[in-house]
Amino acid sequence: MRPLRISAAALLASPVLALTAPVAVADSVTAPGVLGGPVASFGFSVTPSSAAPGATITLRATGCAARPTAGASALFATAPLTVADGPGQSAKVTLPAGARPGTRYDITFTCGNEQGTTPLTVIPPSTPATTVRTSLGSGLSGPDAAEVILGAGLVGTAGVLIFRRARTHP
Repeated sequence: MRPLRISAAALLASPVLALTAPVAVADSVTAPGVLGGPVASFGFSVTPSSAAPGATITLRATGCAARPTAGASALFATAPLTVADGPGQSAKVTLPAGARPGTRYDITFTCGNEQGTTPLTVIPPSTPATTVRTSLGSGLSGPDAAEVILGAGLVGTAGVLIFRRARTHP
């Protein structure tokens, strides 16, 4: 009987532990690249690495003694990077409305005689969350991912407990 209680407690705790576990999110790409030459010795990034048309992205270069530039002829003209907040030099660029969602563009960074590229993926514009208006003056919206995971874990746990109880009590 005791192993049943321990396993039930473990099953009940698992959704909570899953919700509190750290989650890694990749919003930027920092990678030396190659554009017809040697690997670049300076660092560069595009943040975020996926953005919708009309969004503002940040281009950043580090470890460049010269004045770096970045550009993607299909998206925007070459932009000079200047000293700003954070490490290195940066520039903010707004993606044009004509950028095609689902397309990967290579952003080319130049530092003196060195060049490197990093990808930027254009994603579809996000749609606003739908809210159901209630007569109580507020709205109800759908569950977020954490609520769905927690609900699924609780339902699964209840099913396992019912199954085990039915098996032990004929």
